[in-house]
Formats: sequence, C-alpha cells, structure tokens
Amino acid sequence: MSSERHLVLHNWCVPGDWDGPTVAGGRGAFLVLEDGREILDFSSLVECSNLGHQHPKLVAAIRDQAAKLCFVTSAWGAEPRRALAECLLAISGFEGGRVFFTLGGADANENAVRIARFASRKPRGLVVTRDRSYHGASYMDMALSGDSRTAQQVDAEAWGVRHVPPPYAYRCPFGSSAADECGRRAASAVAEAIDREGADRVAAVLMETNAGSNGIVAPDNYWPALRALTRERGVLLIADEVMGGFGRCGEWFAWQRHGDGARPDIMTLAKGLTGAAIPLGAVVMSAEVARAIDRDMFYGGLTYGGHPLSCAAGVAAIEAYREEKLIERSRTLGARMYSELQRLAARHAAIGDVRGGHGLFAVIELVSDRATKAPIAPWPQQPQALKSLLAAALAEGVSFGSRGNLLILAPPLVIDESDLARAIALLDRLLGRYFPSSVPEQKP
Repeated sequence: MSSERHLVLHNWCVPGDWDGPTVAGGRGAFLVLEDGREILDFSSLVECSNLGHQHPKLVAAIRDQAAKLCFVTSAWGAEPRRALAECLLAISGFEGGRVFFTLGGADANENAVRIARFASRKPRGLVVTRDRSYHGASYMDMALSGDSRTAQQVDAEAWGVRHVPPPYAYRCPFGSSAADECGRRAASAVAEAIDREGADRVAAVLMETNAGSNGIVAPDNYWPALRALTRERGVLLIADEVMGGFGRCGEWFAWQRHGDGARPDIMTLAKGLTGAAIPLGAVVMSAEVARAIDRDMFYGGLTYGGHPLSCAAGVAAIEAYREEKLIERSRTLGARMYSELQRLAARHAAIGDVRGGHGLFAVIELVSDRATKAPIAPWPQQPQALKSLLAAALAEGVSFGSRGNLLILAPPLVIDESDLARAIALLDRLLGRYFPSSVPEQKP
C-alpha cells in the first residue's frame, strides 16, 4: 500500500518532509492513532476542535441530517441553514442582520471584505489590516494577512490593502514598555492610516480580535479603541473570529468581553462553528449592513456554501456549547491554565512572555535571553530545541501547538481537568530538559 506521504500534497509543509501519524479515531480531547496510541490534543488540532473529537451530538446531527437531506444549493431553502442563522444572530446580538455561509474561514474573510465594500458603496475601497496577522491562504487573504511566509506571493497594495503595525505589547513596534500604551498607539496607527488615505476611500478595518496563530494577544484597550475610531470615521469594522470564537477566548465571541459597545459591524466565523466536525464558515453582518445591501444583487457564493449537513452540525455544536456550559468552562479553566503557565515562567528562563488568560488559549514565547528578549530563532523559523520538545511530548502522548518561537496552547473545551494538569506538568519537565536554564531563586 502506498504511503499518504507520496500521494497527497498536504497543507503548509515541504511535501517531501511530511511525515504525520495517521489518525484512526478520536474521543473527547484525545486522538487515536492507527497503532492504537492515544494522543492528548492540546492544540485542538489547528485551534478548531473546540468540542473535542467525535462529539456524540455532532455525529448524531450529521447522521440524522444525511438521512433527510444531504444537499441543496442556496437557491433553495434548508431548515438547518435557517436554524443556524437564527442561532448565530441571537448569540452575537446581531438581531435584524443576516448570515452569509461559506466553506471556511478564508472565504469568510474574503467575502466579508466584498460585503463591506458592497454595503459602503466603495467597490474598490481600501481595507486596513495589520502586520503579524493571518486571515487565510487565498490570494486575497494573503494580501489581507501580515504574514511574512506569504508576503512575497502577493502585492497587498494592488489588492487595496494597507497594513499597520500590530499591538504586540511584548515587542512593541512603537517602543512602548507598557501594554496599554502599546495598545493605544497601535490603535492610533489605524486611525492615522484611515486619515492618510481618506475615510471616503476606506471600506473597512479587518482585525483578529484575540486568538490567532500569530501569537499576539492584544492589550485590553485595543479593540474598544478600534471600535471607537472606526465608528467616528464611518468605516466598517470586521472582526475575524475564525479562531477566537465559540468559547476559545472565554466568550461566544472574543469581542464580547468588551461589552455591547464593542460589537463589530461584521464578523467572520469557522473552526469552532461546527467544532470542526464538518467544513463551514460564516459572515455575520449587522442589521445596518444587511439593510444597505438588501435591494442589490450580490454576485458571490460557492456551490457548497450553507451545506445542510454542515449547518446541522453547526446547530448541534451551539446546543453542545450551551448544554455543557463550555463557554463558562473555558473561562474558568483558561484562568487556571494561565496561572499555571505563569508559574512555569517563574522557573524557566527561556519563557520570555506568557499571553492569554481569557479562555483556553495561551501563548508562551521562548527567548534565548530574557533580559534582552532575544528570540531563539528569527521569526517565523522554529528552533531545533523546540522541535525536539514537541517530538518528545508526542512520544509521551501529548500534542502541543507551535509556530516559530511560540508554544500555542489551545486544548478542546471538553478537556478533563486532570488531563490539563498532566499536559502542563509534562511541558514543565520538557522545558527543563530542552531549555535547561532556570530562573535564579530570589533571596528573601
């Protein structure tokens, strides 16, 4: 039998180097490999399996819907599509709005920009995004992203995108030493970009709200400032909640931590929308945006958008989040995980910064010198010591997420507390093995 390595072009890898294990099944926070080993999934794969693996409610919903109706295009109605749209508008507070269903997060972001340009009557309106961000891997999304890995593949300015520095408080691009000041100055950079181009030429500002593979958790004052400055200038604000939504950051959607006044005009969803059981993305728009486009032709959409099987899984996922109180659980366990990670930082000199704490999402940034914040390897290269740590963890039955110098910790919201503690204890031990410098004990 041929190996998958020689048959499939996998995502985000050197084809000839791919050597992933084959997963045969899953249960809860665990993946089951074909050799029978169980792996604790401490990254929710690519931060998408918020409900863990093979959640019975999702499996049942997909099976039941398949027995009734597998597929119909959006030219025809489908009950699960209507039901999911109603649920999404209710939990987001976007009553009176509309939902446009997509296949995933990338086309959700691309369509959000199209809708923003459509609604604002700026068909070639500019979009302000930030450096060190990720919105997808289509050409439009690569232009929107501030991702050094793909920056050379697309001319962002030609796509009408303008980038601003990120709210990266640990390495503040404005030289600020305080997180609030960095957040304020990063928001001011957005305002300056709009004013420089002219608000009449800018259709939208698109930003990740909290969680992201870029490893930046913005200061608390950043998102409310974005909401205020875009509202003042009549520019639509799009929240990329693809990774941050559905409990990952301790709320249904990460922006909700800042209250109703911080609600964006448009938000994009995917990943946790179906607990990753089946592909689906969505663009949720406010009543004002929906009214602005209500009587005009929208030339957009793909064949499988709003697929009945996917929408049925989405409805079941929302029911599971509610019934199992997983949003609240993420908030509680996330605070506990963040506290434990801070204790690790007190012991391991290689930990330069720990970010997160709002839900089951945290980032550990590793450094070669804590005093100077010198990175172990240039971003986004991954140091060999971290590769060795990840391999050792997998050999001991735990899979951690990573990118560059970062450990990205995002376990399923259903993870057992004892498994959470076991994974952090393993991380503590492996940090001591592969990054042996410790923090000197403080004398009383």
